[in-house]
Amino acid sequence: MKTLAKIFFTLLLGATLVQAAFSKDAKFRTTTVHITADKPLTTGSNTIIVTIKKNGKLITDAKVALKAFMPAMPGMPAMSSKANATNIGSGKYKATVNLAMSGTWQLHIFITPKKGKRSRVKTTLNF
Repeated sequence: MKTLAKIFFTLLLGATLVQAAFSKDAKFRTTTVHITADKPLTTGSNTIIVTIKKNGKLITDAKVALKAFMPAMPGMPAMSSKANATNIGSGKYKATVNLAMSGTWQLHIFITPKKGKRSRVKTTLNF
């Protein structure tokens, strides 16, 4: 019985650690973006991977840029971080953004395909 309890708690701990990474979905019209990070978002440099689909198909040949910003608030200036994403294949793009402090950040993802119109997907990051 003790062995069974140990196995259960080990699996529970493992499942908790696996879910510690960041993951979020955002959508604008027919464009869907799946946003992930290998580790939870923190103050400072964060590597973000976005997977982009339009009409259910992976977008593999676009220029992608990210802009994370926090508007000015009383006693605090506006903050922003911009990054051009690198195509890492299979519709995935990788960028590093600097989040200067914890809180709610606006994230805009600019997608410029080789053919067609440029689009923007907006969402928030909270940590």
